[in-house]
Amino acid sequence: MTDGERRRSIYRPPWRFDLVVRPGVPRLISDADLIEACAATLSAAGAPAPAALAIVLTGDAEIAELNAVHLGEQGPTDVLSFPLLPPEAFPPHEPDPDRGESPTVVAGVRLPSEGFVLPPGRRTHLGDLVVSVERAIDQATGGRGGQRGDQRWAPADELRLLVVHGTLHLCGWDHADPDEAAAMRRLERRLLGLEGTDSD
Repeated sequence: MTDGERRRSIYRPPWRFDLVVRPGVPRLISDADLIEACAATLSAAGAPAPAALAIVLTGDAEIAELNAVHLGEQGPTDVLSFPLLPPEAFPPHEPDPDRGESPTVVAGVRLPSEGFVLPPGRRTHLGDLVVSVERAIDQATGGRGGQRGDQRWAPADELRLLVVHGTLHLCGWDHADPDEAAAMRRLERRLLGLEGTDSD
């Protein structure tokens, strides 16, 4: 642990969150609000439980280095997800009720997958989530935030979006496919309480 780095494990059954905040990273929202957003996303995505994940809040320099090493991309990005489970470990993604598909979400919580069985007494590690708080602030205040990258809003709201978005990636969601990207945006909006607004 470096000087000024903050680490803590936060339990929100059935999840454990290992939160790491790098030195100098500003606090935009409380740890409890951050964990609540992540926990709600894990529940909605049907993540196997009990489970754990690590969340690292950092700046542009560290995330740019991770982006280059792991993705071969130059420069900082806003969020990186490093999943440890394959997409098949999660239930199928949310169907679109507007198309007449059967929902797998009840009261905002995805029904659990019947095909994934945890070893007794073990907590599955889902992976690591790394967020650049510096990027969140820059995007939010510069009008490059939100789901479409064209919104000016509070940096705290941008950070929540990035945590929800990155957690969905940990749970096997991928926005490369247009249909899945649309479903992912709808789920993000629901989790962030943005339904019925024009903030996407």
